[in-house]
Amino acid sequence: MGAQCTKLTPCCWDSQFQAAVVEVTDVGSEEKSEVDHLPAFREFTFEQLKNATSGFAVENIVSEHGEKAPNVVYKGKLENQKRIAVKRFNRTAWPDARQFLEEAKAVGLLRNRRLVNLLGCCCEDDERLLVAEYMPNETLAKHLFHWDTQPIKWAMRLRVALHLAEALEYCTNKGRALYHDLNAYRVLFDEDGNPRLSSFGLMKNSRDGKSYSTNLAFTPPEYLRTGRVTPESVIYSFGTLLLDLLSGKHIPPSHALDLIRDRNLQMLTDSCLEGKFSNDDGTELVRLASRCLQYELRERPSAKSLVAALAPLQKETEVPSHTLMGIPHSASIRDLSQFGEACSKRDLMAVLEILENIGYKDDEGVTNELSFQMWTDEMQETLNLKKSGDSAFKQKDFKVAIDFYSQFIDAGTMNSPTVFARRSLSYLMSDQPREALGDAMQAQVISPVWHVASYLQSLAHAALGMEEEAKVALKEGTNLEAERNAASSGEK
Repeated sequence: MGAQCTKLTPCCWDSQFQAAVVEVTDVGSEEKSEVDHLPAFREFTFEQLKNATSGFAVENIVSEHGEKAPNVVYKGKLENQKRIAVKRFNRTAWPDARQFLEEAKAVGLLRNRRLVNLLGCCCEDDERLLVAEYMPNETLAKHLFHWDTQPIKWAMRLRVALHLAEALEYCTNKGRALYHDLNAYRVLFDEDGNPRLSSFGLMKNSRDGKSYSTNLAFTPPEYLRTGRVTPESVIYSFGTLLLDLLSGKHIPPSHALDLIRDRNLQMLTDSCLEGKFSNDDGTELVRLASRCLQYELRERPSAKSLVAALAPLQKETEVPSHTLMGIPHSASIRDLSQFGEACSKRDLMAVLEILENIGYKDDEGVTNELSFQMWTDEMQETLNLKKSGDSAFKQKDFKVAIDFYSQFIDAGTMNSPTVFARRSLSYLMSDQPREALGDAMQAQVISPVWHVASYLQSLAHAALGMEEEAKVALKEGTNLEAERNAASSGEK
């Protein structure tokens, strides 16, 4: 359990607060842009996902997606280095393979920056698996209930509420208004610290469990009566999330409504945020939560009206989410080196000039070993292939450079990360991005912490239209280069 606030001084509230809730104005809101850079939904083989998760290794089990046994979520990495989350269902969860595929493909059609998007699935024999984007910064439950260093700031709590409402509005507009067991474990934070709603909850209920947790205190009353989930049930669960954000605790809705009726609102507020938000903001959030928790379904607001009500409450909108969350973040474009900036701009000619200036100094250890063997004619001939490749590379005759570098590599005399890097760029110049990516990855295998390899992977991913992977590789290259420069400064 993380740090806890013990100070219980109540926040000041507007003495004129009325327990009665007014209807939220149903103002139209612009649908958020879809995520264009993500690949289309696809079917994976079981072997691919087994390899990606190192054989579903125990150390790769993650709790970030709020799933509980017997359904387990693993982190993994595909062959193209893209990180993924893999949910492996209990074997009895989806006995009908066709139903599982239809559901997965329907959810996989959704693409939105407010969702943890579904990338694919696997349906082989009794195996049922879902593949989603990997979120590296844990769940809302972790940051809200079990924080270690600081509670979530008020501005970030409002942002979480808005982003979730936008996610629900998007899903509703796409005909997927039902969401199963919406709770703080279903909300995850991406590498930029932005909150996203897990797409796993959009799958229709199967034999993997009930639509809601066994804690009846948080279950929509109509679900207890009928056992069915409705769009209004999802809004009810959203109301419980608003209470979580307001209080920093998981308060049963019935208890929260009693506190509101008794105007004992200080018990609803997180004492760690005393004085950090206005009376009006707190009042409006309680009003919205109350509306969502109404017993009668027709009295609950729509996702669209929630977005309209939450948008004007947003604070510090110019501050990035990772800053508000206190999450470490990689360098921004203004912090990039000359090499990093050239890659971010996809300026291949600038990268060419940088590679020429770097030369082969990163191969020094291997080159020294080579020089000892240069007395053999065979070795001299191999080195001549490299020199011929370098000459063509300098003259920008990339087809010839690829040919000589390939002969040098095939000779197998030495593993040169620089040769692979130069051939990678030559492939990029020749509009062969897949070959370029392969060489950039091979350069990293030879020299795992070499920033040049990561930068070239970024360029190759970008050329393949894999923008998210390009962004990750650029950040990795930036970090590796910064660590290298820091180490060099320390040595001096």
